[in-house]
Amino acid sequence: MKHSVVLVSAAGALVAAGLVVSLQVSQEREFRRLVAVGEQALDEGQTFVAIEAFSGALVLKNESMLAYLKRGDTYRRRGEYAKALRDLREAVTLDPTAPQPIELLADVNSAMERHERAAELYQQFLALDDRAARVLYKLAVAQFRSGHAARAIDPLRKAVALEDRFPEAHYLLGMCLRAQKRDDEALRALTRAVQLNPAFIAAREELADLHAVRGERRAGIEQLEAIAALEPSRPERLVNVGLSYARFGQPDTAILTLGRAAERYPDTPAVYAALGRVWLDTAAARGDSVAMAKALEALEPIASRTDATSETLTLYGRALLMSGNAAAAERTLQQAVSRTPADPVAYRYLADAATRLGHTAIADDASARYALLAGSL
Repeated sequence: MKHSVVLVSAAGALVAAGLVVSLQVSQEREFRRLVAVGEQALDEGQTFVAIEAFSGALVLKNESMLAYLKRGDTYRRRGEYAKALRDLREAVTLDPTAPQPIELLADVNSAMERHERAAELYQQFLALDDRAARVLYKLAVAQFRSGHAARAIDPLRKAVALEDRFPEAHYLLGMCLRAQKRDDEALRALTRAVQLNPAFIAAREELADLHAVRGERRAGIEQLEAIAALEPSRPERLVNVGLSYARFGQPDTAILTLGRAAERYPDTPAVYAALGRVWLDTAAARGDSVAMAKALEALEPIASRTDATSETLTLYGRALLMSGNAAAAERTLQQAVSRTPADPVAYRYLADAATRLGHTAIADDASARYALLAGSL
């Protein structure tokens, strides 16, 4: 009898154990299914469905690093950074040796502009894997944005050593080197960025500025011309080319360039303002009445617009003053100083116009305002 009881008890225990194992297998299968559903939803951009699936997976296995990682990444993609931080911190706690949760946690901190903390986390990642060019670059970005350009140079050098065809890293390296006044090295880095990606506008802009600082005028203009060709829908790009020619003492080439811009962008006031400026400077330099007439022709239509800027009105007022029409110049320049933001030099020309007309109070007030503004520039 006793032996029968033992057998029955043993059989019951086996059945119970079998049920537990079966339940565990079923839960594991359901867990994996939910994770797969979440991943597919994420691939399809259905982030809400993905979160529901990963949350269901966590109900089944509340200590799953993978599920916290996946849900945290989904929250990150949705821009719900507080929730992403919560889940990704939990994932890191559950498996401190897994690099991916650390990187994503750093990415979230970077997106929240907590750059110092992001840098710490990227360094934590690199302690586990120091050959990830992508993360070395992210570390450098965080250091640069937190005001430590010098610190960013070493990780960037390591990044491009591991992966030379990395234009963004070469570009940022150039920026950091410029911040350290290491212009020769910066020039090489920025040139390499453009070689790798000829359409890299930011790198070309930085190169153009660097060439200009170094007095390499032709090289700087070549970069601006390339930018204008890459962005034909932006008239200001061609305007920059024309004004650069003017600054470098080539007004005729500037006028040709800006004339081409006027043909291409006939409804853009900034083009005519630039063209008027170059004609006006040419007239002043050469005493050229034809250039003066051209300046007035370019500036009058845009100065008469209700949305004319202070800069445009200042240019037109200066042109009127130079052409001998002090009364019209005073009226135009009074409009210029009334626009926000006011071009400081408008006060100088207004003082000149008012002086010619004997309007002492206006002249004195404009002179005082110009002195104040010029001193703050």
